[in-house]
Amino acid sequence: MSTIPEANSGIGIQGVGQIHVAVRDVERATGFYRDVLGLRFLFQFPGMAFFDCGGVRLYLAQAEKPEHDQTSTLYYRVSDIREAARELESRGVTFVEAPRLVHQDERHELWLAFFHDTEGNTVALMSEVAK
Repeated sequence: MSTIPEANSGIGIQGVGQIHVAVRDVERATGFYRDVLGLRFLFQFPGMAFFDCGGVRLYLAQAEKPEHDQTSTLYYRVSDIREAARELESRGVTFVEAPRLVHQDERHELWLAFFHDTEGNTVALMSEVAK
């Protein structure tokens, strides 16, 4: 029996923070995830809906680019997005969108950064910074 050693990412991944599910009709999908699956509805913005799925945020929206319309995106939560991005770049990762502020409210700022894995899948880092 072999054991798998615990990974030490060196970039501070704390777990999956959010999963984007590409949908064609946000209102229809919102009804399905809320009323059929029974997920706890969190909030929405025009063209977007967010749910709690056991501590992981589920994000429904139309894909921003045609190549993403049949895929999902995992958002890995990190505490320091700039440092995590620097570390990944040192390991050869090229970011398609560098860390940037995408939303802020009275509680926190949300920072995101996007890159591709070796298979062409979009992967994201996310950091929610308390104010």
